[in-house]
Amino acid sequence: MSPFEFIFALFGLLLGLSIVEVLGGLARAIEARLRPDAVLRIGWLTPLLGIFVLLDLLSFWQAAWATRDAVSVSGHSLMAVTAFASAYYLAAHLVFPREPAKHEELDSHYFRVRRIVLAVMLPTAVLIALSVTTLMPPPASSSAHLSTSAGASLASVSSAE
Repeated sequence: MSPFEFIFALFGLLLGLSIVEVLGGLARAIEARLRPDAVLRIGWLTPLLGIFVLLDLLSFWQAAWATRDAVSVSGHSLMAVTAFASAYYLAAHLVFPREPAKHEELDSHYFRVRRIVLAVMLPTAVLIALSVTTLMPPPASSSAHLSTSAGASLASVSSAE
């Protein structure tokens, strides 16, 4: 087993649970809406926040693959993977309410949690962007993806020892 495979097992588990949180929340909302006595209006804001979190999760996952050769196993790298993936899990968990049937519409839930979800994700994005400038070489083209920054931050933490 390579160092990347060892770290990616933890990383994949935590990010996979985050994806399940978003999709499970959407499924609960749809199920609550389809009940005969339903008053729930799903709206656009909460599902769009869920899509945003999912896309960010997927870009982070892709970035980990992009930096697979630079990742090494250490206590720091395991803590960094756990911290980054835990932040995503927290954000994903908050996107949809636990009991959507108790709400008349999900837009009010969005306005309650949007700042927390974005505040959890923003520091992660900033750390990732900062680590890209120190670890990754300049892109060959101007169409390089920012998602490689996520994996670069993991690699910079794992190579810090």
